Amino acid sequence: MSSDPRATLAIIGGSGFYDFFGDDATTVEVETPYGAPSAPITIGEVEGRSVAFLPRHGRKHEYSPHTVPYRANMWALRSLGVRRVFGPCAVGSLRADWGPGTVAVPDQLVDRTSGRDQTFFDAGGVHVSFADPYCADLRASAIAAAVPELPLKDYGTMVVVQGPRFSTRAESRWFAGQGWELVNMTGHPEAVLARELEMCYSAIALVTDLDAGLESGAGVSAADVFAEFERNLVPFKALVRNAVAAVQGDDTCDDCRVHAATGVQLPFELP
Repeated sequence: MSSDPRATLAIIGGSGFYDFFGDDATTVEVETPYGAPSAPITIGEVEGRSVAFLPRHGRKHEYSPHTVPYRANMWALRSLGVRRVFGPCAVGSLRADWGPGTVAVPDQLVDRTSGRDQTFFDAGGVHVSFADPYCADLRASAIAAAVPELPLKDYGTMVVVQGPRFSTRAESRWFAGQGWELVNMTGHPEAVLARELEMCYSAIALVTDLDAGLESGAGVSAADVFAEFERNLVPFKALVRNAVAAVQGDDTCDDCRVHAATGVQLPFELP
């Protein structure tokens, strides 16, 4: 790698997904106007493509979902040249027929978080289109990356809750009653921050549990979530590698280039 490593595509690993490359990767420390990212970023190669990896919760899961430095993470990746981002994550299922080990590539998002820094636009009247929160190009690459060990669903609405607690049974039944399929704690504001920085973004969700409203036992536990993610980590990483290999091009797609498309004057210069 060069002394000034760059990458056009990034992977943000979720709970249990703390590394992606071997010892030959380059480690990069990045400072941003929003502080340091969750961890140093590693840059390696996947199928000849330079790829950045950042563990969302830190290398040792130091950050809970509501304390992840989302703005620093996304700014740091953009400053390294990243224009396309996959966000692998652990999710609970709101459908009994989408059991643990299922992979979903969601197409919609519902935000139920509160108090998080969810925009870079602290000044200036800037608004981004977010009707379709995930990049269609990256979603297609993720769907094409399916592996035999993990059944894949090519759609899904992911409701993002504040955490760090899991949902009550009543909340879980309410979410399922809306027709939503997945529940997660980190998908927002990550996706919208990517859009504000004109980076393509797609979540890739691994179901680790049936949510509380679908279970009659003790409900969801963190230990069970981590154990299920670990059990599927090898094929899940293989799927992510396949998704990276399937991506065509390096730059932001036209649909995610929201500021250039509308001529919006930003209150800062994009990194």
